[in-house]
Amino acid sequence: MPEKPEVITVCKTLEKRILGKTIVDCKVYWDNVVVGDKSDFIKKIKGQTIEAMTTRGKWLVFFLRKDALLIHLRMEGRFYFRKKGEERSKHEHVVFTFEDGEEMRFHDVRKFGRMLLLPKREVFSLKPLKDLGYEFDDPSLTPEYLLEKWKKKRLPIKTVLLDQSIIAGIGNIYDDEILFWSHINPFQAANTLTKEDASNIIKNTKEVLQKAIQKGGTTIKSFESSEGVHGLFQNELAVHGKKKEVCPICGSPIEVTRIGGRGTYYCPKCQKAKVEVL
Repeated sequence: MPEKPEVITVCKTLEKRILGKTIVDCKVYWDNVVVGDKSDFIKKIKGQTIEAMTTRGKWLVFFLRKDALLIHLRMEGRFYFRKKGEERSKHEHVVFTFEDGEEMRFHDVRKFGRMLLLPKREVFSLKPLKDLGYEFDDPSLTPEYLLEKWKKKRLPIKTVLLDQSIIAGIGNIYDDEILFWSHINPFQAANTLTKEDASNIIKNTKEVLQKAIQKGGTTIKSFESSEGVHGLFQNELAVHGKKKEVCPICGSPIEVTRIGGRGTYYCPKCQKAKVEVL
């Protein structure tokens, strides 16, 4: 699933191509991709111009003339551009047509992607965005904030870092990388971590995600921001996906396990648990 760096890469890629364009038509071929009434969605979005774009957590936010269009890529959502009238793939579930005849098509093999329209002025105070935690670069993301959020959480820190209501945008790939560079065992309960641990997690979250953004995100499995645009951060990964490889710091074999149902990679030597782990 695309995480914060990948979503930012998608946003930047789309901005160059669609900012200032007016949506003159919209067709939805898979009803479940739209949250709410499909007919109302189509009626409202027609005639609106894309004025600005941003991201919030893993959501793309398109600011239109009246509304905000939110799109979550989920597992395999991506965008393709076609000329009006070109044959549609069976996996292209939503087609936005612009005034110049170009079409932006939302392609999603797994059909997990979602999109909805909300009032532009209220978008950040309504679900789903209002329930998200701080962005990785928000000044309010402090050790004190994390310790307060973690104090009753006995779950492994690996699982807790994926909680979007605490820090928005971290997924499984960067979770492993952040914990590795913070020298924290992924099994360790969140409520046993210290202020120093929290500071290290904040520091390494910023460093890992900023570096990934500079590299255009991570191309793993089927992720691409649009046709021909792939991330390069997979070349920088220290532990995630490194089955049968060794730690880049100490040379110990990388351990592969599952925590909370998620594939987890870590170095047992560099990431020794400081207290009893779960």
